[in-house]
Amino acid sequence: MKLLLVVPDPRLAQSFVDYLAAMGLQCEQTLDDAHRVSIWLVDEDLWPKAEPEVLRFIAEPLHPRYQEAAWLHGDTQVQFAPSKRSNNSLAQLLSRTGPVNVSVLIACVLIYILATLGAPVLAALSFPPQLSQLLGINFWRVFTPALLHFSLMHLVFNLFWWWYLACMVERERGSGRLLLIVLVAAALPNVMQFFASGPYFGGLSGVVYALFAYVWLSGRLNPTGGISLPDGMAVLMLVWLVLGFTGVLGPVANLAHLGGGLIGLVQAMLDRQRVSP
Repeated sequence: MKLLLVVPDPRLAQSFVDYLAAMGLQCEQTLDDAHRVSIWLVDEDLWPKAEPEVLRFIAEPLHPRYQEAAWLHGDTQVQFAPSKRSNNSLAQLLSRTGPVNVSVLIACVLIYILATLGAPVLAALSFPPQLSQLLGINFWRVFTPALLHFSLMHLVFNLFWWWYLACMVERERGSGRLLLIVLVAAALPNVMQFFASGPYFGGLSGVVYALFAYVWLSGRLNPTGGISLPDGMAVLMLVWLVLGFTGVLGPVANLAHLGGGLIGLVQAMLDRQRVSP
């Protein structure tokens, strides 16, 4: 069997399993003590057929196609039995993550709103024109460019992946580990990007690349560790990184992306060494 992905909500997992079953992809599920569901593909030879469906589910897990499959092919007593948890979807959503994830998300949204309203947040939070200025009272500006976004699409794209990946990391590795990745993957890649293009850049994508790399490699090194990404997703992000360097995507903070990805890989290897006997 091959692990497809780990889903924090058993009902969502069951609907996806029912959808795959309708396509002829038989899966089994295992439930851990925290009610996370690991979905396993029974016939590994069918992975090429299953992989694009996994990527599509990750991108839009609440799409009606999965609920429809659950109604048509699933066990409705398992899927749609009344539950106290369903009465408070916000509390259920927040229970899957922690304070670092929520704080960064709120900070990015508030900063974007303030910038749109004309507040001087860019001057206060952007990378300084001179690297020496970071040694004074403006030291926080080595981190804060990660919180700046220059378009709504930029913000939504980054925060979607931030929420999805940070949920896994903070739930399974703790707030301290997520905070460490955020600070390092913001500071060092920002310095790299400054030397490449000057101080005019921003966005959480360097941190997102660090989380992508961390979650993917952690899943490869420890398949039962509760966090993982399909290999196809890693290939997709690598292709996106290469396209950025070619210039076809326009002005992109390529070194911030590259630096973030490398930091995520290194942190995953360090964490593996810590838990090794």
